[in-house]
Amino acid sequence: MDEPTILLTNDDGIESAGLRAVYDGLSTVGDVTAVAPAEDQSAVGRAISHEVTVHEHELGYAVEGTPSDCVVAGLEALVTDTDLVVAGCNRGANLGAYVLGRSGTVSAAVEATFFDVPAMAVSMYIPVREDAAFSDIEANGESYREAAKATTYLADHAADAGVFEQCDYLNINAPVAEWGDAQMTVTRPSHLYEMDAVQDGDAVTLHDRIWEHMADGDIPDPEGTDRRAVVDGKVSVSPLTAPHTTEHHEALDAIAETYEPRDSGEAAD
Repeated sequence: MDEPTILLTNDDGIESAGLRAVYDGLSTVGDVTAVAPAEDQSAVGRAISHEVTVHEHELGYAVEGTPSDCVVAGLEALVTDTDLVVAGCNRGANLGAYVLGRSGTVSAAVEATFFDVPAMAVSMYIPVREDAAFSDIEANGESYREAAKATTYLADHAADAGVFEQCDYLNINAPVAEWGDAQMTVTRPSHLYEMDAVQDGDAVTLHDRIWEHMADGDIPDPEGTDRRAVVDGKVSVSPLTAPHTTEHHEALDAIAETYEPRDSGEAAD
């Protein structure tokens, strides 16, 4: 089989160490073209633009836009023969069900699935409390070694094994390489949610308390969840589907049936 054509994007920007580490790994198993934001686009979700400016780059293309912009522009105009979209490696974990709509990294993978192109989102967990910025934490190319290794392995084996016949995309979270060689385990997104907010005058500060628990290794997440796996030093791989699902809902059916198109006394136009 010919090597796959891989579109690589991210939300940290095309110059990030994480993207370069994954680019180098994927280049051993496929033909890789980066189509990534020119600047940091973290936590933009699936924000989309009407028009973007594209610049040639040594790795492919730098796009003045969001991760979703990169995927649409890449699949429809720049790398139209793409077999696999990979987003990452993100500086910081993307764990738990509640982050799936926020993360630009994960959103890029989701965007690809609507084009019926299999995708993977990959992130590296950095043990840090919320009051310390990720940008203050040293993370060079070597730090991403485990993430790049896992991504390359899955890019090389997942499609032929039929993985994407049962899911739309994979959400991969790896530990920092200094933790040593990690096992890979299949997980589901954790449902634990501990956002809170504190008001001080005119300002309201939002806190995600999960990071404090993770930094201490003190989390209630059960075995089998993505967050538990990463805190235990494993590579977490969650097979996920992208479209929102709808189910028959008897309670909603009942109230929909009693809805009146207009008030009984309202005259028609």
